[in-house]
Amino acid sequence: MGQCYGKSIPTVRDSDGTAITTINSVDGDADHPLPATPANNNNLPSVKNTPARSSANSPWPSPYPHDVVGVTPSPARSTPRRFFKRPFPPPSPAKHIKASLARRFGHAKPPTEGPIPEDGTTEMDQSLDKNFGYNKNFGAKFELGKEIGRGHFGHTCHAKGKKGDLKDLPVAVKIISKAKMTTAISIEDVRREVKILKALSGHKHLVKFHDACEDANNVYIAMELCEGGELLDRILTRGGKYSEDDAKLIIVQILNVVAFCHLQGVVHRDLKPENFLFTSRNEDADMKLIDFGLSDFIRPEHTNDDVIVLLSWPCTGLKEITYERLNDIVGSAYYVAPEVLHRSYSLEADIWSIGVITYILLCGSRPFWARTESGIFRAVLRADPNFEDLPWPSVSPEAKDFVKRLLNKDYRKRMTAAQALTHPWLRCESHPIPLDILVYKLVKSYLHATPLKRAALKCLLLDEVLSCGAVLHGWIALLMCRFYFDETLTEDELVYLRAQFMLLEPSKDGRVSLENFRMALLGNATDAMKESRVPDILNAMATLSYRKLDFEEFCAAAISTYQLEALEGWEHIASVAFEHFEREGNRHISVEELARELNVGPTAHNILRDWISDGKLSLLGYTKFLHGVTLRSAHMRHH
Repeated sequence: MGQCYGKSIPTVRDSDGTAITTINSVDGDADHPLPATPANNNNLPSVKNTPARSSANSPWPSPYPHDVVGVTPSPARSTPRRFFKRPFPPPSPAKHIKASLARRFGHAKPPTEGPIPEDGTTEMDQSLDKNFGYNKNFGAKFELGKEIGRGHFGHTCHAKGKKGDLKDLPVAVKIISKAKMTTAISIEDVRREVKILKALSGHKHLVKFHDACEDANNVYIAMELCEGGELLDRILTRGGKYSEDDAKLIIVQILNVVAFCHLQGVVHRDLKPENFLFTSRNEDADMKLIDFGLSDFIRPEHTNDDVIVLLSWPCTGLKEITYERLNDIVGSAYYVAPEVLHRSYSLEADIWSIGVITYILLCGSRPFWARTESGIFRAVLRADPNFEDLPWPSVSPEAKDFVKRLLNKDYRKRMTAAQALTHPWLRCESHPIPLDILVYKLVKSYLHATPLKRAALKCLLLDEVLSCGAVLHGWIALLMCRFYFDETLTEDELVYLRAQFMLLEPSKDGRVSLENFRMALLGNATDAMKESRVPDILNAMATLSYRKLDFEEFCAAAISTYQLEALEGWEHIASVAFEHFEREGNRHISVEELARELNVGPTAHNILRDWISDGKLSLLGYTKFLHGVTLRSAHMRHH
C-alpha cells in the first residue's frame, strides 16, 4: 500500500501471488550515514532473474523449522560493504520481477482494435468491484487543502473538517486513486488498511483514524494530522545518529505501540523511520505510527496433530491452537527480516525491523547493505551486523546487547516488544510494561504439556502408566524445567516475569487463574483483537478453570528456553542443570537416575525408556527435552 506521508516504496507481487516490495535503486557510498530509501521514479525496477537454491543440503543449518526455499544464513562475521566476489545465487524474492509488477499493478496489454471505453478504464478494470461501501459525501465533510506528501498509490493532503466533531479540525487525508486499483489484490489492500485503522484505537503513539469516504475516482482516508515530519528527517538533521539517551526515548515509543499492535493480533510489516511521524516540530513531541497498508491480522488455527513440539501434550479431544504464519514477502528491503525472505513469519518480523532502526539510531549506518536489492537480501540472510567499527566501541554494552537480541536471525530467540521494554538498557520505572501475548502462548503450551502432579501419581498408583505416557512426559519436563528456572533465572528475566504476573492482578493468595488471564486480555481489547480472534487462546487455557498458578509455576510456564539460549553463558547454564540429574559422572542421565529424581518405582522404568532412547539422555537430548522435543517426536516428524 501507499504511504500516509511521502517516500513510498512500491510493493508488488510475484507470479504466484506473493507480495514483494521493490526499490528502484540501491546505490551510494557504503559509508553513507543513513539508510534512506531511494526516491521513487516512473521506471519500474528490474532485477536479473536467477533461480533460488534449496537450503536442504546446506552445510549451515537454518534456524527455521519450516520447509522453505531460499538461501540459508551463513556464518559471515560482518555486513558486506561491496560486491560479493563469488557469484552467490540471489534469494527467492529477486525472481520474476516483471511478472510481479504485472500481477500487482495489472497486465500491460498491447493496444487492441475496437473502441476505447469512454471512462478510460480497461476491460479488466470493469470486471473489478471498486465499490467499498464508504461514505460518498467527502466534499460535504472536508475541505481539501494543499498536498503534503506523495506515495506510489496516492498522495496525502491537508484538510479541514466542515461539520460535526471534526469541524475546523485540521486532518490529513490520504487519497488513493481507483484508477490505480487494477487488480483484486490492490483493492483488498485498501479494504484491509481501512479495516485495521478502524479496529485499532486508543493508543497514544498510533495515528488516529477519523473517517473513510469514496467517490467514483478516489478513496479518501481521513486521519490525524502530524505536522512534525518523519523520524527519518530528524535523523538527517542530527547528522545521522542519536545519542543513547535520545535513542532510548525514540525506541521506547516504538516498542510501546508495536507491543499494543501485537497484543491485538496485528503485525505492521513495514516498520521504518519513514513510517513514524512527530505530532509537532517540538523536540519532545510524541511519535505516531502510520501506514498500515501492508499490515495484516495473525489469526489462530486449530490442529489435532499428534506431534509434540514446545512441550505440547497431544490428548484425545483436546485441540492445540497454533497461529498462522504469513508468506507474503512485503516490507522495505533494508528492514526486512530473514524469515520474511524464507516466506514463513509472524509478529517477530516487526521486532527485527525495530532492531534495524535501533542500529541506525545508534551508529548512523545500516546493519545490512549492498548495491542491489538481491544483495541486501543476501546480507540479511548471511551476514552479521558490524559492532566493531566506530562508533560501536564507545556504545554501552547494554545497548549493543539490546540490538543483538533484536537482530537474532532465529526469530524464536528474539525478545518481544514488551520484553524489550524491560531490557537493562531501557529499564526505567517511568514507562509502563504492556501485557505480552507471548505469555499467553507459553502458558497455554505449558498447560497442555504439564498436568497436575496428582494426576501422574494417580496413574502410577493405579498401575495405569502404560496409558499415561504423555502425562509422565509432561511431569518429567516440568521437573527438569523447574530446576532449570529455579537455578538460572537472573534478575533481568524476573523483572519481565514479575511485571507480567502483576498485570494479571493475582488474588490475595498470590495466584492467578483463568479469570485473571481473561480479565487482563479483555481490559486491552479492541475491535482488532476480535477480528484476529486473540481471545480464542483462552479456550485452550481452560485447565486454569480449576487450578491456579503461583509465581514460581508462572515463571516456569512463561519463559522461553529459546530466548534463554540467546543469552551469554547458555552452555554453562544448561550444563549445571544437566548435572543436577546426572550423578554417576558418565555424561548421561540414566533411566535409574531419572526415576530416582522423580521418586517413582520400577513400574515406570519402561515408560521412561520409551521416552529416552537407549535408556540414556545426553546433554543434547536434555536441551531438546527443555524445548519439549523428544526422540519419539523427532522420529515421527522424520517419517
